[in-house]
Amino acid sequence: MLPSDEHVSRSQSNANSSDSASPGPADRETTPAENFEQMYAEERPPWDIGEPQPEFVKVSDRIRGSVLDVGCGTGENALFFAAQDCEVTGIDLLAAPIAEANRKATERGLRATFLQQNALQLSELNQLFENVLDCGFFHILSNEDRVRYLSELAQVTEPGATLYLQCFSDKEPAGEGPRRVSSEELRATFQEGWQVQSIVDCRFVTREDADTHFSEGGPHALFAVIQRV
Repeated sequence: MLPSDEHVSRSQSNANSSDSASPGPADRETTPAENFEQMYAEERPPWDIGEPQPEFVKVSDRIRGSVLDVGCGTGENALFFAAQDCEVTGIDLLAAPIAEANRKATERGLRATFLQQNALQLSELNQLFENVLDCGFFHILSNEDRVRYLSELAQVTEPGATLYLQCFSDKEPAGEGPRRVSSEELRATFQEGWQVQSIVDCRFVTREDADTHFSEGGPHALFAVIQRV
């Protein structure tokens, strides 16, 4: 997830839109890290709910072996799968949530690796993963960075690996929160080198005490299961 739309400005002019690899609504710049730094400094972000997002729990019986959690935040999804005996690596660009994730792992007696790492430079990990979790990272990216992201994902996965991705849906009214994404955008973005196995409507769970203005019941979202081919 990410801060309000006012922090996510439109990027280049429509003259360049025909060259985009990700058709859909108007392009926007990738949300700068400073926005997230401010949120972690001021309070727990709305998505930091102290437990994994339910959609990832629902597919937990499908996830075995090595797991990469992209944009892991304070590590709840990663730690859930570590408790399922998966070999888990969580990455985040910011130091503060990584420190908190490591603290939780120690406190809970779980083995997991948490690294401060740019998710657009996944190849630097020099490791292959059987599963990738993306809970709220894809939807902060510009069209250009979506292309970079897919290229980097290809460097850390082999055919047969599976990406589990949850993002804001275009069913969530415009306003607060990240870029909205349609199922058509997801299918178009992952049409080469990947096979979209399923996309379902769902909700993000946010903290009840968070000062947000999302839809009642939580922000509308999409949960996609996408396999590398």
